[in-house]
Amino acid sequence: MGYVTSLFARKMVAAAGADVDARALLTSINLDPDGPWDPKAMIPAVTYYDLLERIAAEVDVTDLPVRTGASMRLDEYGALGLAFKAATTLGASYARVERYARLWTSVMEYELREDPRGTLFILHRPGERRLGMRLSNEATLASAVSIARQVSPVPVRPPEVLVRHPAPNSVTAHEAWFGCPVRFATDLDAILFSRETLAQPNILGDAGISRHLVSHLDKELSEIADEAPLVAETKDAIAQALSEGAPKMADIARGLGLSARSFHRRLSEQGMSFQTLTEETRRELAEGLLRDKGHSLAEIAFLTGFAEQSSFTRAFKRWVGMTPASYRKDSGGR
Repeated sequence: MGYVTSLFARKMVAAAGADVDARALLTSINLDPDGPWDPKAMIPAVTYYDLLERIAAEVDVTDLPVRTGASMRLDEYGALGLAFKAATTLGASYARVERYARLWTSVMEYELREDPRGTLFILHRPGERRLGMRLSNEATLASAVSIARQVSPVPVRPPEVLVRHPAPNSVTAHEAWFGCPVRFATDLDAILFSRETLAQPNILGDAGISRHLVSHLDKELSEIADEAPLVAETKDAIAQALSEGAPKMADIARGLGLSARSFHRRLSEQGMSFQTLTEETRRELAEGLLRDKGHSLAEIAFLTGFAEQSSFTRAFKRWVGMTPASYRKDSGGR
């Protein structure tokens, strides 16, 4: 399963405004409403998409991605935001995103591709283009232009923006924000930039600071690559322990050959927590078992670590917004 930075979720909820219960929404995805907006704190991508779809059930989200993208600030992106700002040209800034976006998300890659009209900044995100993903992609495109405008000495108006999914009811807000035509139902999610725009020197570009930040980002990227197996190993260990009840962090750490302190630190370095991984593992296991009619609801509750079926039902409804029985019916019992 892929992950995205919790910063995106917090930004979407904030942009939705007073018509949604922000505290309840953030709490439902295990984010502290009063906690820090830490870009290193990650959440499962599917949890993020579910959140956006719950917002869409409450308010009109036609221009929500545009408002969210417009609200993004480089200072909120951590070291990668600083590196974007310190790059000497806007083209070099986007090259940083292309290389280091793994620090923000594991479900999307970026590409700079030459085009006869200039350069395309392309988003590659596989998977079903459900509403949550569509809203996320639109917000990502809007934020890419927002951060460019924060470093460029001249107005940034791309000649064209391309979106793979069908258009929403209105594209007025999109075209007003980008300042150009936005074409939907194309074969790419991308922003077209002129070569002149990408060649512009950044306002705060500094080659020396940029080299220092790139070194720091290289280190962060290597740590993600080195530590990624720990998440998978942790989830496997949690899944095996669930039939005996909710597992304790110290027991899982011991089984992986780590002290509880070291285990907590290594998960935190990846923006993860033991609680988040336990919840995610329970949810994934429950969804898989519910799609198969071979187990009763009581058995599934036991296999996912709940002492009572009622506790399982409450947790599952919090995870996906419906009861286990409704989920099984909707999934067709495959």
